[in-house]
Amino acid sequence: MRKRLGHWLLHALGWRTQGSFPAGCERCVLVAAPHTSNLDLFFLLAFAMAFDLRVHWVGKHTLFRFPMGMAMRFLGGIPVDRRSRQDAVAQLAAEFERRKALILVVAPEGTRAQGTHWKSGFYWIARKAGVPIVPSFLDWGTKTAGFGPILHPSLDLRGDMNRLREVYRGVRGRRAGQIGEVRLQEEERDEAPAA
Repeated sequence: MRKRLGHWLLHALGWRTQGSFPAGCERCVLVAAPHTSNLDLFFLLAFAMAFDLRVHWVGKHTLFRFPMGMAMRFLGGIPVDRRSRQDAVAQLAAEFERRKALILVVAPEGTRAQGTHWKSGFYWIARKAGVPIVPSFLDWGTKTAGFGPILHPSLDLRGDMNRLREVYRGVRGRRAGQIGEVRLQEEERDEAPAA
């Protein structure tokens, strides 16, 4: 029922799907990009329904207090305490250890405003947890929602990011001028000449 409803919603709004979610992938970091509009969340949820995915997302721990906490968890929210000695990457990697199945959605742009780089948390969470990265996209230019090929993070950060750049090449956000470059700050440090 969820799957049919998701497909119906996307189709009714003029969207189509491309690719498929990797078979048997119960634990992964699902990259959601580009993220330029509040409407992206609605389409992400319709997209997840169409592919029959139970996705989870991260929110600040204070959003999970009574009375909203139960509803937030029911909708897939995972609280992260930024005051904790354990950083967010470690907290989320630990979530993967606790669960048999976890599809964690991360928007690496981190904000709807244009940025100069993607935030690298998605990459380090996947590396620390030993889970793959599945790139997903909402291309407002072609009204296509889809997946790119699964990526198992390696020790070659730039090579891994080159593969992600290929997936997102030409993909347009709802607000095309606000898309940030598919690039991590860590890549620049690798390129810096030795002193």
